Amino acid sequence: MKSHVKALVVGGGAVGTSIAYHLAKAGWQDVVLLERDELTSGSTWHAAGLLPYFNMSYATTWIHDYSIKFYKTLEEETGLNAGFSVVGNLRMAGSKERMDEYMLYAATAETVGVPFEWLTPSQVKERYPLVHTDDLHGAIFHPTDGYINPADVTMAMAKGARQRGVTIERKWQVDGYEWTGSAWKVTLTRMAEKGGNLLPTEERQVIEAEHVVTATGNHSQRTARMLGIKIPAIPVEHQYIVTEPDPALQKWRSEGNGEHPVLRDADAKWYVREERGGWILGPYERNAPARFSYGVPDSFRADLFPLDLERIEAEYMSFIHRIPSSEEVGLKDDFNGPICYTPDGNPLIGPAPGLRNMWLAEGFSFGITAAGGAGHYLAQMMVEGEAEIDMASLDPKRFGSWITTDWSIAKDEEAYEHVYILHHPDEERPAARPLRTAPCYDRLKARGAQFGAVNGFERPNYFGPLDADDRFDEHARSFRRGGWYDYAKAEAEAVRGAAGLIDASAFAKHVLKGPGAAAFLDWFTTNRLPKVGRINLTYALTDAGTVRTEYTIVRQAEDQFYLVSAGGVADYDRDFLTKAMEDKAAEFGPMVLQDVTTQYGTFALAGPKSRDILANLLRDADPEGALGNKRFPWLSAREIELGMVPLMAIRVAYTGELGWELHHPIEMQNHLFDRLMEAGEPHGLKLVGMRAQNWLRQEKSYRAFGTELGRDATPLEAGLERFVDQGKAYRGKEAMEATGIRSKCVTLLVDGPGDADPWGREALFSGDERAGRMTSGGYSVAFGKSIGMGYVRPDMAKVGTKLKVRMFRELYDAEVVEDSPYDPKNEHIRADG
Repeated sequence: MKSHVKALVVGGGAVGTSIAYHLAKAGWQDVVLLERDELTSGSTWHAAGLLPYFNMSYATTWIHDYSIKFYKTLEEETGLNAGFSVVGNLRMAGSKERMDEYMLYAATAETVGVPFEWLTPSQVKERYPLVHTDDLHGAIFHPTDGYINPADVTMAMAKGARQRGVTIERKWQVDGYEWTGSAWKVTLTRMAEKGGNLLPTEERQVIEAEHVVTATGNHSQRTARMLGIKIPAIPVEHQYIVTEPDPALQKWRSEGNGEHPVLRDADAKWYVREERGGWILGPYERNAPARFSYGVPDSFRADLFPLDLERIEAEYMSFIHRIPSSEEVGLKDDFNGPICYTPDGNPLIGPAPGLRNMWLAEGFSFGITAAGGAGHYLAQMMVEGEAEIDMASLDPKRFGSWITTDWSIAKDEEAYEHVYILHHPDEERPAARPLRTAPCYDRLKARGAQFGAVNGFERPNYFGPLDADDRFDEHARSFRRGGWYDYAKAEAEAVRGAAGLIDASAFAKHVLKGPGAAAFLDWFTTNRLPKVGRINLTYALTDAGTVRTEYTIVRQAEDQFYLVSAGGVADYDRDFLTKAMEDKAAEFGPMVLQDVTTQYGTFALAGPKSRDILANLLRDADPEGALGNKRFPWLSAREIELGMVPLMAIRVAYTGELGWELHHPIEMQNHLFDRLMEAGEPHGLKLVGMRAQNWLRQEKSYRAFGTELGRDATPLEAGLERFVDQGKAYRGKEAMEATGIRSKCVTLLVDGPGDADPWGREALFSGDERAGRMTSGGYSVAFGKSIGMGYVRPDMAKVGTKLKVRMFRELYDAEVVEDSPYDPKNEHIRADG
């Protein structure tokens, strides 16, 4: 075995072999793949091999699309048949709401270029007469996917990797990682067969690798312990059964009919495909347990768990209902094996938290579908510095360092159970909640708050009726305007007409200070640094020149800065910031970073009456002028006292109205909350949630991280030129300039269907030509119609351009409007008093 390599890939399943293949294809030499047992001996061997396109994630849809196309090329390249049966995928809907879900999914698929067809129940019956269709509302059909043999596709990728120079070593287990400052020393132990078990021998070896990728599947908890990190990927039992041959199916096939597509009855929570004249049924039932919470036992190899037929009885009976001929067919075989899940069901792909040149590819619940694309895009990240699509939604650091084993188990089991649950775009899953709560949580809940979770924090989405039961929000969800719509609308109107108070305590908050802080931040971000007591909005770029992070920076002293970023990405931001600081400390000087997210709460007070409300509480020697433009101008920060609470007030408002963010000691939050509510009552103050804020920020064309802002667009493409100082040097500048303008971010007003608004996943058209995609959507109280933001071709970005947006299979008029269509001159937000 080689002692020094460019990249070491640990794990010989479909994901690991794909990564090794794509690293070699991208030009890296000296790539080694290690497998502790035999290739495919993990979850790959017992996977059903399905290749479903269906996924609500934009990034994951790209990954699946690449895989499906890539697998079709392997036989020509390697001479090995990957066993791809392109039979298509028929996803049936038993309700109108399920059809709404498919239409929203189709919007994402359309932006990627995924082919699909719509079928009526009668068309399904005509094509597939064995399927009972009387109670169906319709179906969506993907003609280009189907299923594949997991072992065959893995072996084909392994052969392709070898042909490109990859060395594959079997029966070697990783027992330790050590970072030397420039490479990883990886300790290996030779494994051997003894009495049917795989046991370590005395043979050891150390291999030095510039980069390491872990694709260890069910063994991810062992990997996490060796690396000293947390990986919230834990296996969950997944069982499927194989029936004896079905005479009705055999007869139908003998008459010259082709193979059925993979059939999915989402409302019944199962998939079915043909298997040697019979059927394979795979349910996603309730109460499937997590296994191997702390690691896979040494005795567990290519093993299975006992089948639990009682747990899948309801799904089995619904299978008989949908395919009546199966009722007389016996069971031939069964499988119940571990499949790794993550808290949101999407894999963990990207740099490991806190570590250099360590890459994770873990938590693949649909590993065969994702393997090809995961290898392709991860190789781009490693070789080129960034992938061509925004991979932030799959980054391992999206789950913070606060997670625990119990939390991961609860969320991973929930993710399994929710595979076929209706995926409302306003969905909030209940497991392991509430966990991280601000002190005012109970006060907000008593006032009707319906919460969402971001990075584990409970955050109000909207405020419903005071007498709402615990399931109000569950019943309020919809693919159209849900039961929460009127509440959010009233909240948005309150901000525009009077005042609203938003709990924004989940914001990520860091303090950077020290002799090198100013010079470092000047290089790290695109905008010029603010003066002491002032703030700015700025961006940190990737080395590819795209947007990595958005910050509001408050300069508290010449060498001290308060950094505020999105609430869902605290660890993601801190990791990027910390590594950059370490790289530049010798050049710029010493600095210290403190995560103060949980030390300070944040209330956002906004609206034309917000100054009057604050004035009632302000304690100042000159209260008359303390909040006016002369002493407290827009985009400034001051230490003030509101009653007995000392806090930092920042004059900025994400809603685009006159307003302040009040960053206060978390232990004083309830006192401050009570005083604000009392002072605000005479002025019509209303509690406001994230849904209304999201609508309001679109009226001001404020870009949001994770939607308009991401690692696939530069700040210039995002239309943020005013926050980019081209007169200075900063990280990613040259790459940004070299990229040019591939697309432009625009704001659109939409004449929608009347009972729905865009969600920010829809395709945009100019005539019959796809012109771009939406990234945000909602309702505008200022204009009385739907609003949204998105990216279009540069020639389509001119104000006044008429486009169409696809919603529920229909095209609706949309028009590109000026940035900040509400109050374009910022007269409201700058109002004096």
